[in-house]
Amino acid sequence: MPNRLANETSPYLLQHADNPVDWWPWSPEAFAQARERGVPVHLSVGYASCHWCHVLAGESFEDELTAAYMNEHFVNIKVDREERPDVDAVYMEAVQAATGQGGWPMTVFMTADAEPFYFGTYFPPEPRQGMPSFMQVLEGVRTAWVGRPEEVAEVAQRIVRDLAGRELDYGKAGTPGPEELARALLGLTREYDAAHGGFGGAPKFPPSMVMEFLLRHHARTGSEGALQMAADTCEAMARGGIYDQLGGGFARYSVDREWVIPHFEKMLYDNALLCRVYAHLWRATGSDLARRVALETADFMVRELRTDQGGFASALDADSEDPLTGEHVEGAYYAWTPAQLREVLGEADGDLAALYFGVTEEGTFEHGTSVLQLPQDGPAVEADRLVGIKERLLAARGRRPAPGRDDKIVAAWNGLAIAALAECGAYFERPDLVERATEAADLLVRVHMDGRARLSRTSKDGRVGSNDGVLEDYGDVAEGFLALASVTGEGVWLEFAGFLVDLVLDRFTAEDGSLYDTAHDAEKLIRRPQDPTDTAAPSGWTAAAGALLSYAAHTGSQAHRTAAERALGVVHALGPRVPRFIGHGLSVAEALLDGPREVAVVGHPEDPALALLHRTALLGTAPGAVVAVGLPRAADGDGGEFPLLAERTLVRDLPTAYVCRHFVCARPTTDPVELAEQLGVIRP
Repeated sequence: MPNRLANETSPYLLQHADNPVDWWPWSPEAFAQARERGVPVHLSVGYASCHWCHVLAGESFEDELTAAYMNEHFVNIKVDREERPDVDAVYMEAVQAATGQGGWPMTVFMTADAEPFYFGTYFPPEPRQGMPSFMQVLEGVRTAWVGRPEEVAEVAQRIVRDLAGRELDYGKAGTPGPEELARALLGLTREYDAAHGGFGGAPKFPPSMVMEFLLRHHARTGSEGALQMAADTCEAMARGGIYDQLGGGFARYSVDREWVIPHFEKMLYDNALLCRVYAHLWRATGSDLARRVALETADFMVRELRTDQGGFASALDADSEDPLTGEHVEGAYYAWTPAQLREVLGEADGDLAALYFGVTEEGTFEHGTSVLQLPQDGPAVEADRLVGIKERLLAARGRRPAPGRDDKIVAAWNGLAIAALAECGAYFERPDLVERATEAADLLVRVHMDGRARLSRTSKDGRVGSNDGVLEDYGDVAEGFLALASVTGEGVWLEFAGFLVDLVLDRFTAEDGSLYDTAHDAEKLIRRPQDPTDTAAPSGWTAAAGALLSYAAHTGSQAHRTAAERALGVVHALGPRVPRFIGHGLSVAEALLDGPREVAVVGHPEDPALALLHRTALLGTAPGAVVAVGLPRAADGDGGEFPLLAERTLVRDLPTAYVCRHFVCARPTTDPVELAEQLGVIRP
């Protein structure tokens, strides 16, 4: 019989709707029930494509005896971390503070006042590798709750006090300057893996935002070391198993430092960020590999993540059904043996594909299977033959049971996808990608944005979710709208971005300029979340700083620029110390130091010279440059939809570009080559 989760929109919660556990969604009623029964709350947090969340569910939440114990002694709350990042952030901070590590599934036990007193992540069904079993944890918490209530209450209150003392004050730290960014680069150099690319050891995550910083730093300073780290990391990932060599797109992370074996889930945010990074690498270097990967990743997002409503689904699962055993296991959809390659391709092409993709008899993954790679010493293959091999393998893979898809639309991640697809469409002359970006933006406006321009966090099947947008939603969606405005020349997207950044100022900003993850009028948790670090995706703090800065460059608004500068105090404080975890903030700081440059391109739409000037402007490598394109404006007129177009007229009746920064403008030009020089373009 379905439990209380049956009416939720979250795919993750719906996965647990048939558990024998009497789950509650996060709600005041759940805590009232705990208070009335005098029992603790068990909070379980995860997400739909999380492998170990599935494992915990199968081992414990679907077990009748375990569920009966949970139902008798606890009120059990299930939370989708992607729908409620605020709840996740508050309790993850507590988990990390108490245990020194975190992750999902996250397991928290708390009082009826939502005060946590015991934490963990995954617990096995039997004691294993020093971990207690899940039932042992349940019994231990129950024993403490009944036998030592004063101790439990004291621990819970101390944890809440400790969390309350962690409020950040970076608004007075000052804006980051060249010295802080140079020190950040030095710190990254020390942590760089020169043998395999990327930073640190295993597991190794794609450092998308750090690579964006490296590309911008190179553009501003000419640092060849920064460019080399970005280019080598991009190539290593693109050749590794973390990249889907047949269908495009990146897995969440590599379990090894060589990028060979991925954790197979594919997240929208990773692919949107990496698509944009590879496009920007191509823009800076003309790399054929970067162009191919950017386009393949864009096409993957459109082909496999786009929903019927025009938005982009959150993720593809790590697990899928093994056709031989019927079990759901990691990587079954993606891994191959030499025999399987020969079965699809025949002996000659099968053997060639095994060499080309590094598929061995021993296997690089589990059970003698291999994840496809592109080894440096692989054989040369004629382009037409390679295309045929990949097409046949992709078709054969398509007949395997596919991984599940989390179909909910997350506003922030769709904002990232909009920016990536709009820019790829412009760079590579793919208007279909710009159309897909525009359709996703339309969905966000129609479904996620209310009459006051306030955002909802999620939707599914065109039905808006019940959770308010958090700061990252406002920052990333505004960023997507601003990129779309620059690419399309449609000023309505600049207007919508303005609504969102104004709400950032009104609802998320403290008096000292620091930012909160939730709005002033959001649900009150035990602590108001406030995390400036960039981890898997830009933090709300740095995403909002970037959007504020770009909007200020478009409009000349000093209030928005001042807010961006104050928010970037966090980069001044953290950039030199932990540059790997403030990559997006460092990228925004690079834009601030460069201006950012403001580019106005005017001309008549039917003139092909206007399109050439516009594309040249978009290909400029100047960090964070903003571009406005439209009709020329009379010397005494306004800029219409784009303030940057005010008083911009044609030179010799030809399409003309104007580049300004720091209140100084370069000479207007009608020549794409001269415009490229003004914007630091390395022409592909």
